[in-house]
Amino acid sequence: MKKIDIKIIQDIVIPITRDVLLPRFAKVEREVKVDGSFLTEADLVMQQRIAGELTKQWPDTVFLGEEMSLDEQTTLLSSDKPVWCLDPLDGTSNFAAGIPYFSVSLALIESGKVTQALVYDPIRKECFTGNEEDGARLNGKQLKLTGAGIKLNHATSLIDFKRLDADLATRLVTEIPYASQRSFGSVALDWCWLAAGRCHLYLHGASHIWDYAAGNFIFHLAGGFSCTLNGEPIFVKKLQPRSSVAATDKDLFKEWSGWLGI
Repeated sequence: MKKIDIKIIQDIVIPITRDVLLPRFAKVEREVKVDGSFLTEADLVMQQRIAGELTKQWPDTVFLGEEMSLDEQTTLLSSDKPVWCLDPLDGTSNFAAGIPYFSVSLALIESGKVTQALVYDPIRKECFTGNEEDGARLNGKQLKLTGAGIKLNHATSLIDFKRLDADLATRLVTEIPYASQRSFGSVALDWCWLAAGRCHLYLHGASHIWDYAAGNFIFHLAGGFSCTLNGEPIFVKKLQPRSSVAATDKDLFKEWSGWLGI
């Protein structure tokens, strides 16, 4: 198989994203899917165009996108071939409402693990990439978390309350363990902002493989620490949603996961 080069991936994804998403930003109608999430014309066009280019470049790979049927996704994810895993528009509700926090997320899964990752934010023109050879990078510059050097009660957190157990969500509100809390609406970008040190903690109750695969891999390569609420590795080659707990350094992760009872 032809070598998969992150630069070629960027040359495919970035122009398509700029061409498809930016002219439609805040100018599309959104539909509600069966699972309650949102869909726009932009999601579908992005998926079709990126899938076409990736499979043209690397015909020995298969392509799994968020906007496919469950049966298709299940079949593709069980393939022995390298699998492209795409969220063509992560943060669709933000995109449709004109909120400038959304991204395209792409991961390559080989032999049960992520080997290449890209998350692109077209508004800020920020391209986060990751592979074992180059590490985690933002627009080509290496990302390396050196430790926040702060305690839990001084940390800034990214928390998605909507998908948390009610008891845990209530406890976070009544026994606030951190200094400040945010919820932006794009899982892939959340992971990348953590990798860039823009926030210190993360908690999400259930995200899909196309949401977290690329971003969590980039965060891991940058030196971050993460697990599920059950203390398991986050990435598995399965469709079932996974919870996420993370912190930007070892000591903070220990304190955060201890507060959560992991």
